[in-house]
Amino acid sequence: MMKRFWLACASLLFFSFFSMAAPADVPADVLADVLGKGKLFVTDVPLIDEQQLDPGFWLAKIDNGDRVLLSNDQIAARNAETFRLQREMQPLAELPLQYSRAALIDIIDRVSAVPTTPRFYAAGRKLTTLDWQRYRANLALPAVKDENPLQFGLIVKRTPLLAFPSDDRVLSRARDNDLNRFQETGLFPAEPVAVLHTSADDKWLLVQTYNYTGWVRRERIAIGPRRQVLDYADKTPFLVVTGAKVTTSYNPEQPALSELQLDMGVRLPLLSAAKTGFNVHGQNPLASHIVQLPVRAADGSLLFSPALIPRGSDVHKGYLPYTGANIVRQAFKFLGERYGWGHDYNGRDCTGFIGEVYRSFGLLMPRNSGEQGKGDYGRNIRFDPQHPIDDKLKTVRASQPGDLLYLPGHVAMYLGQIEGQPFIIHDAYGLSYLDSSHALYQGILNGVMVTPLLPLRLSAEASYLDRMYAVKSLR
Repeated sequence: MMKRFWLACASLLFFSFFSMAAPADVPADVLADVLGKGKLFVTDVPLIDEQQLDPGFWLAKIDNGDRVLLSNDQIAARNAETFRLQREMQPLAELPLQYSRAALIDIIDRVSAVPTTPRFYAAGRKLTTLDWQRYRANLALPAVKDENPLQFGLIVKRTPLLAFPSDDRVLSRARDNDLNRFQETGLFPAEPVAVLHTSADDKWLLVQTYNYTGWVRRERIAIGPRRQVLDYADKTPFLVVTGAKVTTSYNPEQPALSELQLDMGVRLPLLSAAKTGFNVHGQNPLASHIVQLPVRAADGSLLFSPALIPRGSDVHKGYLPYTGANIVRQAFKFLGERYGWGHDYNGRDCTGFIGEVYRSFGLLMPRNSGEQGKGDYGRNIRFDPQHPIDDKLKTVRASQPGDLLYLPGHVAMYLGQIEGQPFIIHDAYGLSYLDSSHALYQGILNGVMVTPLLPLRLSAEASYLDRMYAVKSLR
């Protein structure tokens, strides 16, 4: 759904699809039904009953839902295939020891490209050439040397990954503050990164992850030896965060590790009390998992410290078994979370949502929807713009829960069907459909929601199904 993919897309499509227009009145037929029956559960989303917001409703429809779809070895092989097929993905262990001047400048220019369309600040002022010159000056291009050795580090706290080294919110439309165009994605604690460059003000580091490159605040990274960082990411045994968000225990002795937020898919090495002792920062670890977390020393270097995660937290030793039922369970853990473009607002967007669900099984994928939907990994069925709608619908109805439906700038997860009506769960911004009078109703979702597929529209002329260009299965 995101970023550089969007720079190549028509702005009109994006804003007709996901823009948060002022919501219209509730459709008259919906309002009449509500007033007539005095319902407590009320929604402007068509064909939705409260029971459909319960994962158990959809789990009951899955045949053999606990069957393991891919073993751990098969998932590792799938990841290797994905890295081989997707040029935007790069195993950090295979990065070179250094980048040449030309190579590094090319990376910086691609990450921090000045857009060709206007951008605005939150107060409404349009960015000028001087503004862009100021942002470009902080890229420190003159400081790039003939040879530029890579450093490595671990993220110590959830942080945005940005297109430019700046905290400014830069928007496509004046006062449309929800979509910060500098925001690319989010990184979570314990994520390994390669450090490529430093900003002119020395406050930002240009980092490369396994599927993205951008700028991160220096204080969110602890720098360590390459081998130490990469080995940490592969340590066993390990704990995986399987809830939408969990936190470490309160820790008055080490504030940096106190109630630290960990999002779904975060992987942490497990420690034994035989190594840490029975007093971990003033608490007995009996009722907790002991994990090893990266800590940033005063000089920015990498240290490690034990931390406690209560055993009542939604976590799992090792990756979750990759089953159809577990895919649906994981997706529903985000139900109702507010939409956050590029992991903004302490949330996630459509591809962030999908990526986190699949990371809880150990499956990795590209960050952006175009890279995912057009990528050759997995099993893919693709449609050209003239493809018959009936054939598309037949393909959707034959899909399995957890399969992914792609349309320009968006991805949704298939849940199942009710009397031939396909339903999806997705992290979406806007809501549009034709009401009973065939007028276009424009409301808002702005979060992870369950909706029917067929009524949803990009515009009065085009539906989700019209624009759907791929169905992907990762089974």
